[in-house]
Amino acid sequence: MIILGIDPGYAIVGWGVVEYSGSKFKTLGYGSIQTPAGMPVVDRLELIYKGMLELIEKYKPDHMAIEELFFNTNAKTAIVVAEARGIILLAAKTAGVTIAEYTPLQVKMAVVGYGKAEKKQVITMVTSLLNLPAPPKPDDTADALAIAVCHAHSGGSRLARYYNKSFES
Repeated sequence: MIILGIDPGYAIVGWGVVEYSGSKFKTLGYGSIQTPAGMPVVDRLELIYKGMLELIEKYKPDHMAIEELFFNTNAKTAIVVAEARGIILLAAKTAGVTIAEYTPLQVKMAVVGYGKAEKKQVITMVTSLLNLPAPPKPDDTADALAIAVCHAHSGGSRLARYYNKSFES
């Protein structure tokens, strides 16, 4: 199964692609889609959409795992990130990619085994689990790989299939 992990953002969208087979991971690629500050919102969203379509075309993922949004302070930031997340979901849906969502707590539990793990712990575990030569940069990329690992560990369960069924229809 090929999994595209996404850490949604407006300035930076982290992405990571892993192949998961027989309880083993193979990292196919990772990086980020970055949009320039000062560019009009619709142009930034278009860059994200086109970047997502290119990733989907290149890696042909079976599944896309994306982090759910969690904001507790800045509503304006939450809105633009939600818009970017919508564009990302639309790109995957129109390409026929199965979509799954995970909370930050679920991702940390799957990767580190502790829901309140710090970012450094997540990055260390992702680097180790995927046998990467160095920690992925930027942090959004490491988060995206963690989301892909989370899906690999929980995406096959019956509960996960039931929870994510709404995105498949």
